[in-house]
Amino acid sequence: MRGLSALESRQQNQFIEIGLLVVLAFFWGSSFTLIKVAIDTVPPATIVLGRLILGAALLLALVRLRGIALPTSLALWGAFTVQGFLQSALPFTLISWGEKYIDSGLAGLLNSTPPLFAFLITFFVLGQADAPLRKFIGVSVGLVGVLVTLGPDLLNGSTESIWGQIAVTGSSLSYAVAAIYARRFSDQPALLTAACSMTMATVLMVPVSLFADRPWTLTPSAEALWSIAALGILSTTLAMTIYFRLVKTLGPVGVTSGSYLRAGFSVLLGVFFLGESMTPSLLAGIVLILLSVAIVTGQIRLPFLDKK
Repeated sequence: MRGLSALESRQQNQFIEIGLLVVLAFFWGSSFTLIKVAIDTVPPATIVLGRLILGAALLLALVRLRGIALPTSLALWGAFTVQGFLQSALPFTLISWGEKYIDSGLAGLLNSTPPLFAFLITFFVLGQADAPLRKFIGVSVGLVGVLVTLGPDLLNGSTESIWGQIAVTGSSLSYAVAAIYARRFSDQPALLTAACSMTMATVLMVPVSLFADRPWTLTPSAEALWSIAALGILSTTLAMTIYFRLVKTLGPVGVTSGSYLRAGFSVLLGVFFLGESMTPSLLAGIVLILLSVAIVTGQIRLPFLDKK
């Protein structure tokens, strides 16, 4: 009975983590829609700075409310700076710039490749990936889902569209590296890691926004301001808190598999709120994407998939 109880407890905990993965995917999936709304009147770097300022302020307030002391180690702050660059400043900027030229749904789909990058890095570069066959099959199924969804559009886009796609794909690589790098913070509270890395990302983006966008000359629409606020609260503050918890519980490849779900949410939100197209290939791709998450996170247990 004791063994069964322990097994049930592990299954319950796994269910909670998968639920949080879905919530994280929704928050990040909605960010592509929000960025598309804001980009009409606010340039990319200033969108990023706005969401980071709000996100960092809220996270630091939560740290204070919980009585968590800020670190005094310069080395740790340096690591937080690297994490903030990889997890926030760089990918947020690449995505925002890319969405000037491509649909939000397409951006979300292209941004679903971090699990592939994370697996390749952890297995081939670091030699640390466990159950490589299962995870390789899982990320491969997800990638096929993305390709099925994109179809010919990815190959026949304009020059600007291609550069937008490259930028968003580059953000996926940055997310994958960030997920692996974040493991060094396993002894730090997840909330503290999120707050400190977000704060340093904000510091990095201040000069970029000031010099590139001259934000004091902008006249953002009300929709853009609301979108940036939602980006800061939902897609940044809450999402980052959940993210660092999942890095500890699901591992870097498992947590980045949420980007496949994120792709599905970004497509659906783009269709319903922005009038972007929904096609049979898009639906087929979403099914494959959901299947890949189940494989990578171990929800589908087939013996041959767990061979090393």
